[in-house]
Amino acid sequence: MQAEFWHSRWKNNQIGFHQSQVNAYLQRHWPALGVAAGERVLVPLCGKSLDMLWLAGQGLQVLAVELSERAVEDFFKEHQLEPQVTQSGPFKVFRCEGIEIRCGDFFALTAEDVSGCAALYDRAAVIALPEQMRKRYVAHLQAILPVSSKGLLITLDYDQSQIDGPPFAVVDEEVQALFAAWHPLELASHDVLDESPRFQQAGASHLLERVYRLQR
Repeated sequence: MQAEFWHSRWKNNQIGFHQSQVNAYLQRHWPALGVAAGERVLVPLCGKSLDMLWLAGQGLQVLAVELSERAVEDFFKEHQLEPQVTQSGPFKVFRCEGIEIRCGDFFALTAEDVSGCAALYDRAAVIALPEQMRKRYVAHLQAILPVSSKGLLITLDYDQSQIDGPPFAVVDEEVQALFAAWHPLELASHDVLDESPRFQQAGASHLLERVYRLQR
């Protein structure tokens, strides 16, 4: 999966993955992680997610990464925010109070970039990537995040033979293997097939949203 795929999706407004409200699982389960106000939280492949505003509203310092400059610009424009824009190495950096979005390749992030990140929030990153890229993504997270990091992970679990991604199916066994260093603990699992016409039309038998707590 090449960068141009995602640039094209944003250019053509094919962003069905974008949620028009703050994720309910985030609101329900994040407080139990015990991430203190003022700490940094990494949000990979953030798009223009409203979840960043919610996290910042909890007093956290959001460090997000997004490939599409269109998505980043839309985020600030839609919320009437005026970011300070600078260049830092390979990233174009957009900053406003409580939120910093680095526009560029996630895999260019270094341990120095994410130093002090106490937590990770992944709602749409791991499920956006095909299998081999998922392995590379998690390995990179493990290499750069502090060893004490914790997080919240939200995945989709369905029969990949019935409909192709993205979003891709990431079954529980794969989560346990990929994120073994974070000891994934499943907090919730809900079948949301009734809420997804695309999956219904494809004949999907189930569409499970799973929520995990991560703790290294």
